[in-house]
Amino acid sequence: MPKRELTGKIVSDKMQKTVVVKVETIKVHPKYLKRYKSHKNYKAHNEKLELKVGDEVVIRECTPISKDKKWEVISKI
Repeated sequence: MPKRELTGKIVSDKMQKTVVVKVETIKVHPKYLKRYKSHKNYKAHNEKLELKVGDEVVIRECTPISKDKKWEVISKI
């Protein structure tokens, strides 16, 4: 099974080797067919410590590193 990849913006980098990435998606309401935005925050592993708040990044699913951290940063956009 292929690993999922998501793109988002870094919201926080205050933890050691971890960044919080906000991923926004556009959904369609089933009855009214109106589009709306929703978001979710993911904790991602950042080994190199070179990313800052506001950077656009691509994250990929990986094996669990800690309780909340199941994603890793692949690249900066």
